Amino acid sequence: MLVKTFGSAVYGIEATTINVEVNISTGTKYYIVGLPDNAVKESWQRIESAIMAIGFRMPRQKIVVNLAPADIRKEGSAYDLSIAIGILAASGQILNEEITNYIILGELSLDGSIQSIKGALPIAIQAKADGFKGIILPTANAREAAIVSDLDILGVERLDQVVGFFEGKVHLPPTNVNIDDEFANKINNYEVDFADVKGQENIKRALEIAACGGHNVILIGPPGAGKTMLAKRLSTILPPLTIEESLETTKIHSVAGKFSASEALMTIRPFRYPHHTISDVALVGGGANPQPGEISLAHNGVLFLDELPEFKRTVLEVMRQPLESRKISVSRAKFTVEYPASFMLIAAMNPCPCGYFNHPERECICGSAVVQRYLSKISGPLLDRIDLHVEVTPVEFKELSNGRSAEDSGAIRQRVIGARKIQEKRFENNAHVHSNAQMSSKSVRDICLLDDTGRKLLHAAMERLNLSARAYDRILKVARTIADMESSEKIQPAHIAEAIQFRSLDRENWMG
Repeated sequence: MLVKTFGSAVYGIEATTINVEVNISTGTKYYIVGLPDNAVKESWQRIESAIMAIGFRMPRQKIVVNLAPADIRKEGSAYDLSIAIGILAASGQILNEEITNYIILGELSLDGSIQSIKGALPIAIQAKADGFKGIILPTANAREAAIVSDLDILGVERLDQVVGFFEGKVHLPPTNVNIDDEFANKINNYEVDFADVKGQENIKRALEIAACGGHNVILIGPPGAGKTMLAKRLSTILPPLTIEESLETTKIHSVAGKFSASEALMTIRPFRYPHHTISDVALVGGGANPQPGEISLAHNGVLFLDELPEFKRTVLEVMRQPLESRKISVSRAKFTVEYPASFMLIAAMNPCPCGYFNHPERECICGSAVVQRYLSKISGPLLDRIDLHVEVTPVEFKELSNGRSAEDSGAIRQRVIGARKIQEKRFENNAHVHSNAQMSSKSVRDICLLDDTGRKLLHAAMERLNLSARAYDRILKVARTIADMESSEKIQPAHIAEAIQFRSLDRENWMG
């Protein structure tokens, strides 16, 4: 007897519905065809044990399972449940026409319990698009999938619950999630705040500019100056995620298996903080079975690279293309997977190995050649892609001991939201641009117009600092952001001057 059930496969951050065809006929062996990987092939032992554990029998006949379309590789253990239900239906142990109305996914344990899967949200989105009535999946993934409306999300913990549901003996209540409540409860759920930072007003100003325009930042300063403390608070002043951004970010984390059972939606912008020993594949994504890397997990949020020169140069160089295109393509012999990677990069570094080069009070013990060798670990093309170069100086005792409370993240965020609204209106006809940092070179020429004084000022800076064409564009973008913060329609010479001040690595002739 031939029976069809339905599963789903995730490629990149999109899902594809998989037909699970089970045919039982005369014979003795089991076969799984349709490009299954080892995890799928090993499912027989799990399925047989689970079926017997709930009091049913495993047919001792020839069983052929076809996972269609057969030219797409099937990976992972999520097909266990759909195959098990197909076997029980094909052997006549359960009878129900409703089976074809549901996507059925879950990994089976030997005792019949069901383990969580990856990619529940993109699977739910595709199931709705394909017209399915609902999804039967592990309870641990139910809240995540329930973000999709007009779809019955049925969470289960054991195989016998699924069998009982199709036999009409068990009622499975649909899981419901209120998106508005999720945002209201967690949108300001940050453990850090700019109110904790004493002094460093110039650095706060630079980070506010970066947040307003979505610009990349590098902080250079001695140990203990507060670089890491400041960087960790950048995400607290970024505008709240929109529904579209939240869904896209959630899909990436879902595919990567970074969601817990209590979470339903990413409501705050991600902040990723990889260690400097990370590999290039872990940073940008890939592997034998491609997975999102740190730059994709930071999509719509912040990627913080502390101790930047300690990262392997090859790791840093693979970021150059994603910083420009805001996506990463992972190519293999038979397929290509594309992950979004629109993130704000914030990096921190010491000015030299000992950390005290140009320190106002402590003497640097590194020779000039050592300093140059240390700084050359950061290539010129990578520095060109960083808009703001900010020098961080130590905080004086009188600032640390001052009892006055600093401005909190909420107040700064309101100003950032105001500047972003100006940019949203400016780019309302361009679906791929949302902030000044994302402008193309053509848009920069059209939008960032200068008067004669501003043009002469920028020309002098270009000649004195020997800046590249990319650095020229970056200065104009930052100047446009500063003008937006002041609600100025035109870029004033003061805005250009402040933007030029944030090219300190060019000014000190620190060359890669």
